[in-house]
Amino acid sequence: MSRLIFCLPILLLGACDRQSAPQSQASEVTITNSAEMPAGAKPVAKMAAGAIDRSHKGQGLPTYAVQDAKGAYVPLNSFLGRPMLLNLWATWCAPCVKELPQLDTLAGKAPGGLRVIAVSQDLEGLAKVKPFLEARGIKNLPPLYDDQAKISGGMGVNLPTTILYDSQGNEVWRTSGERDWTSAETAKLLAEAR
Repeated sequence: MSRLIFCLPILLLGACDRQSAPQSQASEVTITNSAEMPAGAKPVAKMAAGAIDRSHKGQGLPTYAVQDAKGAYVPLNSFLGRPMLLNLWATWCAPCVKELPQLDTLAGKAPGGLRVIAVSQDLEGLAKVKPFLEARGIKNLPPLYDDQAKISGGMGVNLPTTILYDSQGNEVWRTSGERDWTSAETAKLLAEAR
């Protein structure tokens, strides 16, 4: 009995010293619709990160506004007239930050008149976004932000989410999670918008 009493504290200490295994980042993302989604939206339960989702094809551009570098509100529909790639991101989102340089390059030489719009969902707004972009040499993506995360929250999407719209503002496809924006496959996908 005395051996058990002596060993019990040692066993407990050994158990307390163990750290739980680190959780790996999910390779799937969940996309859900919220009450503010346009009528006819189809929920997607799970899909692989970076996969193309066409379940919202044909839905119109939501009526949100973003803020620019001067703090002025700019409606998303003011960017129409050309195909538009809308990227929702945040400074704290590692996959978002990883793909920003590729999106910046794409914005600088976008094929077919494609307009690349990256909208930060950081709650700190311009004070966080502008120096973040400058420090990383992002030159072709102006600092646009939604400091209340109304777009990502209203659309019920994770970050990063990128949506391709045609020149009339109809959704072509969307993707959630990191994607290679320089690949030949992505170039073909971007060419779908007219």
